[in-house]
Amino acid sequence: MPFSKIFNDPVYGFITIHDRLIQELIDHPYFQRLGRIAQLGMSGLVYPGARHTRFHHALGAMHLMKQAIDILKSKGTEISEHESRAAMIAILLHDIGHGPFSHTLEHSILEGYDHEDISLQMMQRLNETFDGALQTAIDIFTGNYSRHFFHQLVSGQLDVDRLDYLMRDSFYTGVAEGVIGGERIIKMMYVVDDELCIEEKGIYSIEKFLIARRLMYWQVYLHKTVIAAEMLMLLIMRRARFLSANQVKLFATTAFSKFLYPVSSDSSSYLSDFALLDDMDVMASVKEWTRHPDPVLSSLCTRMINRKLFRAVWLGKAPSEPLIENMVSQIAKQSGLSNQDARYFIKWDKIVQLPYDISKGEIWIHTKSGQKMNIFDASDNLSHDQLSQPVTKYIICYPKELNIIHEE
Repeated sequence: MPFSKIFNDPVYGFITIHDRLIQELIDHPYFQRLGRIAQLGMSGLVYPGARHTRFHHALGAMHLMKQAIDILKSKGTEISEHESRAAMIAILLHDIGHGPFSHTLEHSILEGYDHEDISLQMMQRLNETFDGALQTAIDIFTGNYSRHFFHQLVSGQLDVDRLDYLMRDSFYTGVAEGVIGGERIIKMMYVVDDELCIEEKGIYSIEKFLIARRLMYWQVYLHKTVIAAEMLMLLIMRRARFLSANQVKLFATTAFSKFLYPVSSDSSSYLSDFALLDDMDVMASVKEWTRHPDPVLSSLCTRMINRKLFRAVWLGKAPSEPLIENMVSQIAKQSGLSNQDARYFIKWDKIVQLPYDISKGEIWIHTKSGQKMNIFDASDNLSHDQLSQPVTKYIICYPKELNIIHEE
C-alpha cells in the first residue's frame, strides 16, 4: 500500500504527505522542536490568536511548494521527482534554525549567527543522518543548484515562504489587510529562461501581495506594542546575561543554561544544545526569575509575565543622548534604582522596513506577447520609488507608569 500521511491544516485543509523521507524529516526532533517555537514571536501578546508555530508555517510552505511544482510541470517545465522532493525538503527545513520566539531573540541567545546559518548547519547534520539524501535540497536552499528558479521559490521576492506566512499570519491574527490571493498567484507562475515569472493576467494579485506585505509589517510584525514586548524580552536577556557573567545563580532549564553559562567553544556542541532549546525553556526561566532577588531582573520578568508592557512611542529622529540621560535619571528617581540599573527600563531602536528588496531579485511578468517585464514596468498601480525605498522610523520604550517627558 502506498505511503500516505495527512495533516489537517486550518488554512489549506488537508495536507497530504506521500514521501517517506519527508515524513521522517517531519518526525525528527529538529523539526518537532518547531512546534514549540512561536511563528510571530511576542505578537500573541497583541493578537491573542497569533499562537501558531514555525511547525505550522513550514508544513504550509511545503504544501504551497508542491502546488507550485505541479503548476509549473503542467505548463511544460520539466521537473524530476528528485528535484520535486528536494524543493519540498528545502522549504520544509528553511526555518529549522529559528530559536525561541523566532526573530525576537535571534542574536541574543546564540550571538553572531542568523537563523539561516543555523538552518544550514542543521540541514547539513540531517544530510549526514540520512546518508546524503538532502544534498540537492541544500543546494537549492543555498542557491547553488543549477536551476535558479528553485531557489526563487524558496527565497525570492515571490517565494512560497512569503505566500504562506502572509496568509497564515493574517488568518491567526485576524488582520484582513494581509489576505492575498495565494492560490491564484501560484496558478499564475511560469518559468522563462530559468526565471520564475507571473503570467500577465495575474498582475493584480501581485499588486495586492506587495501592498498586503507592506501593511502586515506595520500593522502586525512592527506593531509598536509588539516591539515593546520584544524590547522587554531583550532587556530581560541582557540582564540575565549580565548576572550570569558575574556568576550570579539563575534558574534555567538544562538546555537554556548551556547558553547562559557557556563552558565550551565547540560549535558542534552548541548546535546540539540549540536543537533542544525552545520557547518553553525561556518562559519557564522568565517565570521563575520573577522571584529572583535581583530587583531589575525580577521587575522586568514580572512585567512580562503579567503583560505590563512598556509604553512605545514613535519618534521622528533618533533620541539624543541628553534626552536618554534625562529619562534614565527620572526612572532612577521614581524607582529607587541606580542610574546604571535604570538603563534596563528604557530602550530605543531604529526600525528599517524595505517592502521590495532588490537584493532578492525582481518580480517578473510574462506578457501575452512573450515579453518579460519588471512588475513596476508592467503595473499601472505600483510605484517603484515607494516600495523599493527603505522606510525608517525610531521608537523608544519605557515603563507606562513613570511620568516621563519623552519628546525633545
